[in-house]
Amino acid sequence: MSQMPQQAAPATCPSCAEPVEPDDLFCGACGHDLSVLPAPPQDHATPAMTGPRDSGVPAPRAGVEWPAPEPPGSDSISPKTHLPTDLPGTDSGGHPLHPGTPGTPAGAPASGVRLDRPAEPEEYPLQAPDPRAAGETPDPEQRPEEHAQPATTCVACRAGRVDSDGYCENCGHAQPRERDHMERESGPVAAVSDRGLRHHRNEDSFALGHTALPDGSPATLAVVCDGVSSATRPDEASAAAARAAGDVLLAALPRGTHPQAAMHEAIVAAAQAVNALAGEPDAAREHDPHQNAPACTLVSAVVAAGLLVVGWVGDSRAYWVPDDRDAPPARLTEDDSWAAQMVAAGLMSEAEAYADERAHAITGWLGADAYELDPHTASFKPDRPGVVVVCTDGLWNYAESAREMAETIPADAAARPLHSARVLVGHALDGGGHDNVTVAVLPFPAPPQGAGSA
Repeated sequence: MSQMPQQAAPATCPSCAEPVEPDDLFCGACGHDLSVLPAPPQDHATPAMTGPRDSGVPAPRAGVEWPAPEPPGSDSISPKTHLPTDLPGTDSGGHPLHPGTPGTPAGAPASGVRLDRPAEPEEYPLQAPDPRAAGETPDPEQRPEEHAQPATTCVACRAGRVDSDGYCENCGHAQPRERDHMERESGPVAAVSDRGLRHHRNEDSFALGHTALPDGSPATLAVVCDGVSSATRPDEASAAAARAAGDVLLAALPRGTHPQAAMHEAIVAAAQAVNALAGEPDAAREHDPHQNAPACTLVSAVVAAGLLVVGWVGDSRAYWVPDDRDAPPARLTEDDSWAAQMVAAGLMSEAEAYADERAHAITGWLGADAYELDPHTASFKPDRPGVVVVCTDGLWNYAESAREMAETIPADAAARPLHSARVLVGHALDGGGHDNVTVAVLPFPAPPQGAGSA
């Protein structure tokens, strides 16, 4: 679940990870001095591939004539570190990601910041599953967030029957929600999502898919969404966004739509799906009329025809990790956050921006109360094999830099994406699991149809 904005004072002790109050000067568990803020990681949205960019997005066509990767043996990987404003890629209209004033996304006013996160208790009781999910029929290809059926036998007493409300008729124990832990593979792409160790429900969601382009070549995709915790029904928002975006991509790619254009369409469809939740149900608004409209962030990746296309709104991220770990990895997305905006505009240094209490406030999200939608898309042409890691902040909070992500994911990630996704989720849980954790792993290039995890 999205926990934005974070306060300048740490929510947990940097030394022992125990929860602390915003006005605490010292950790009550280990005595660590909380007045000294840790320096922010020196990681920028950095392109690993500096080959030619697409200057625009061609119209849909019957065949596939997209640019091919650089020829084998060419070295298009540069170790140079770029500022966020140097991130190569264009939006689906062929325009630069940041036209006009550096660091100011098009259509996003400087005041568009969520600063409404409620206080959260240290621990939550296990809640019963949402009974509305019990009657829904999952689609094995396009409904990953709803793929498991509710348990019929109690997980506590192993004997009682679970009723429609999610409680054991024998011992009364509340059963885990179906979304507390989800794992799925779709061809060569895999994803894992977990509730984490501190939150009462999983407000992340994802969609996976693999299909074929008109020329028969394979294409894979992953969509990861993170519900904004301060909004109403963030779990429904993330599920609706992931489903809508996944459906659009799976429909557009086989028609020959350029992946970058398809990505733009997918993000727009996801925004419309989340916006539609704002008007329903009326009963929910009567019980809590002061809640915000449902909202979430989104990040997605498509691997097709030698291209790697990413799209995002918010602070969920995509990373590139080459199979050759001597080659530099990279973060492919730039956070829609207050701190990133200040640094990119040259108004503050990183140290100043990340010390501010508004540092992690998001400046872009999907929802009826969002400012003008500004989908970011970028396309890359890697010259070597690797994997794309698409994740929520529940993971990258524990492996923020591209180098840390590359060191955490197994070396055989391209061959075993599901195993690798499990390892990354486990890394976040071992680090404290303070948030929901969702990660998808896509091999590049897309393996032939029929290939999958070993």
